Amino acid sequence: MKANGYVSVGAEGFDSFNYAGNTITFKVDRAMTLEYGNSKGYGLAIDLTGYSTNAQPPVAMFSLKGADMVSNKYVGVGGLDGISSGEVASPVAGSKRILWGYSSLAVFNPYKSAILREI
Repeated sequence: MKANGYVSVGAEGFDSFNYAGNTITFKVDRAMTLEYGNSKGYGLAIDLTGYSTNAQPPVAMFSLKGADMVSNKYVGVGGLDGISSGEVASPVAGSKRILWGYSSLAVFNPYKSAILREI
């Protein structure tokens, strides 16, 4: 226990406290502010309590079938090995590999969750 009833959860940047028998954890993460390119602050409150009637998790990650991880090659002059001839996508004498995919987060009890935005 830390001062004022806070609970130390061991990771740097997290603060937790107990309220009405629940542990509430806060972590500063500027990902949404950076993603949307404005100076507004965002907050996510997600209830991670699992259902007592089945084994369904409170949140889950989904992806498009066959598109969870896609690999592409951006071929430059010299090909992938640096000495091959053929078609190129860039005049630069170098190549790169690009990994990307589609995914989505589902919250199964959205009525107990919220997204806050600074006005």
